Amino acid sequence: MGCVMSKILIAGLGSIGRRHLRNLRSLGHTNFILYRSRRSTLPEAELEDIPTETDLQAALARQPAAVIVSNPTSLHLPVAIAAARSGCHLFLEKPISHTLDKLDELTALVEQHRLQVLVGFQFRFHPGLQAVKQLLQRGAIGTPVYAHAHWGEYLPGWHPWEDYRSGYSARSDLGGGVILTLCHPLDYLRWLLGEVKTFSATVGQRSHLELDVEDMADITLEFEEGAIASVHLDYIQQPPTHTLHITGQQGSLRWDNADGAVHWYEAKRGDWQTIEVSAEFERNSMFLAEMQHFLDCLSGKATPLVTLEDGVKGLAIALAAKAAGRGKNLLP
Repeated sequence: MGCVMSKILIAGLGSIGRRHLRNLRSLGHTNFILYRSRRSTLPEAELEDIPTETDLQAALARQPAAVIVSNPTSLHLPVAIAAARSGCHLFLEKPISHTLDKLDELTALVEQHRLQVLVGFQFRFHPGLQAVKQLLQRGAIGTPVYAHAHWGEYLPGWHPWEDYRSGYSARSDLGGGVILTLCHPLDYLRWLLGEVKTFSATVGQRSHLELDVEDMADITLEFEEGAIASVHLDYIQQPPTHTLHITGQQGSLRWDNADGAVHWYEAKRGDWQTIEVSAEFERNSMFLAEMQHFLDCLSGKATPLVTLEDGVKGLAIALAAKAAGRGKNLLP
């Protein structure tokens, strides 16, 4: 499949959908169709002259080769299932849904049509976290024992151009809440430390942000290979903080999203070492690398780094944590 000439349908043109559009354009892709509600609060200029449909079946009738599903979380699966039924490859934003319902149907369609599916956990494309993965694989700090991921970020500061209470992150009907919205650590910890065996969670509303979703969560994960991790998420912290610390039998490491660098201590050397990210790296670099990877998957040059199975497992953990906050236990 010639990926530059293949038609790509973008479903949902909020901030993330537009980011994907801009990145695809910067990578040389020119053949698009848009499926949208036209309820976006963002300027229309960059969408002019692109064929647009407000009916999904009409959009799919234009025979796109792939669909980028970037509408609100609770609306992902209807689009993804219809696209998969039409034989379209999928870029599926995280979290892949707000429920596990109908994921079996999507999985069956993907297998039936042999579709490529990439889930949008862009932090797997962060060079710092990729360096952490390599350090762990070569045993730089020995067997991991404990990890802590901390992500706190003040919700009203995310999209200053709109009322934060109207965005999907703040609305239960659109699949919001801090656990689903900031679920990246639940994915990259699985990527780094293996499968989750057990978990516990404390979830609540601790801010004055007038939300109908949880704004803070503390989740503890025990992994099959023995490590334990704690994950803190909140919509409250100012200034924002997103960090990862991992302690191993023979050292420790830390990563900070603020500068992207990785610092690790090897006990046998007795000193700290640092891996800096390129001076050219900025936040969009992750999304750009992610989209190039998707194009490579479409052209047969690569297989998805973040599979549909990864998306399902990450969602299962997130939903189990949300349920634990309501006094329920969804895991065996």
